[in-house]
Amino acid sequence: MTGKPLLYGCVGCGSAVVEAALILLGEDYDYVEVEPWTPSPALDDLRALNPLGQVPTLRLPDGTVLTETVAILLWLLEHHPGALAPAPGDSRRPLFLRWLVYLPAAIYPMYTVGDFCDRWVTGEAAQAELKQATIDRTLACWANVEAGLAPTPGGWVLGTPDWTVLDLYISMMTRWRPRREAIRTVAPGIIAVAEKVDADPRLRDLWDRHFPADYDDP
Repeated sequence: MTGKPLLYGCVGCGSAVVEAALILLGEDYDYVEVEPWTPSPALDDLRALNPLGQVPTLRLPDGTVLTETVAILLWLLEHHPGALAPAPGDSRRPLFLRWLVYLPAAIYPMYTVGDFCDRWVTGEAAQAELKQATIDRTLACWANVEAGLAPTPGGWVLGTPDWTVLDLYISMMTRWRPRREAIRTVAPGIIAVAEKVDADPRLRDLWDRHFPADYDDP
């Protein structure tokens, strides 16, 4: 890749896994911090590229715009064959693709709803009930991941020799509501994988920036 891509991201948001992949793949990139819910010049610039104003949004050196986390990750993997994913033809490749798409398709919508319950229902009681329903659904989805992958203790989630972007995704998303201790009750193997990712010093600064000790989500 010639030139540097420009990543629009937000602390504690889904852009963290894209940054993690960029770092591990050795890609030099520029970064713009933008809160999608707060008016700012940076948000205006983001909306010029992605009218929904969502992060991550990646502008490639040739001006092409990539949105959607999995699309960005798969594009990066195409440019780094053999890195952070089972190779085509590997028996673990179908599982990798299935669960890589599952996380944002099944779990992420629970934050789209649960972070902004007042957009969907009125009244504090109804909003609290809706938020709890999203938590219950999130836990059920993590239990499904645990059952579907049954990670080997001490290993990566797919049993690969090295981590993949699926491991990185798990590390990021388990930091969100209802947080790891709750998720551990239904998916202890998944949390063990997340903690294995955390222990690697290559991404420690990134995780500390996105998820400091006082990090809190809505």
